[in-house]
Amino acid sequence: MNIVEETIKLGDKSIFFKRWIVPASHKTPIILLHESLGSVELWKSFPQRLAEFLQREVIAYDRLGFGNSSPLEKLSLNFITEEAETTFAAVLQHLEIDQFIVMGHSVGGGMTAVIAALYADRCKAAITISAQSMVEEITRQGIKDAEANFYNEQFIKKLAKFHGDKAEWVLRAWIDTWLSPAFRNWNIDAFISKIECPLLVIHGENDEYATLSQPERFIQLSNGYKELKILKDCGHFPHKEKETEVITAIQSFLEKI
Repeated sequence: MNIVEETIKLGDKSIFFKRWIVPASHKTPIILLHESLGSVELWKSFPQRLAEFLQREVIAYDRLGFGNSSPLEKLSLNFITEEAETTFAAVLQHLEIDQFIVMGHSVGGGMTAVIAALYADRCKAAITISAQSMVEEITRQGIKDAEANFYNEQFIKKLAKFHGDKAEWVLRAWIDTWLSPAFRNWNIDAFISKIECPLLVIHGENDEYATLSQPERFIQLSNGYKELKILKDCGHFPHKEKETEVITAIQSFLEKI
């Protein structure tokens, strides 16, 4: 396996990405989208294990404002849709990717749904992990609890290992966006209802930021072949808490389609 790290330009900003390349594999690549506090490195061992297990290329990138990508002044309240139309499009163009599979965790799962809808002719499958499609009270409360527990020097130093001097911005962007009154009625129903490609929805039964109404909404509103995988004894990070089970579910899903 070849592991390649690169940066690409988007205007005056740089986007960092990493590729786990399986030599001689001609399978459709998987592109990963991280969560609100996430980055390429916070995927930990998951991308490499996924690439090895599936024998296909996996690509992950840091969204602007996160990880090793350029800082961002402000996170737009429309950032989920804008991600699909800007940074994601730039990654596809730079890597000359035509067809792809998109997979995202948490808010990255919401972005996955938007991408599957907007790139219907190029997206061959979509996989969501603990994805959000709307704002629930449990989400807001979970973030309020996180603010009380995480907004301290020790946690920001921990985040700085992955985001450098952007760490406090990353934490505040997550808290302030999701708790904003203007974001209260956010949802992506219109995009989910346009998904035609095969869809795998993975969710932990004990997710501290969502009820099971979230994964059920993806299943109810999407139109193509779909599978729902609810993991027992699992919280908001199935790909870390149940890594082997998640990878096996993805393999089974891709074999069927």
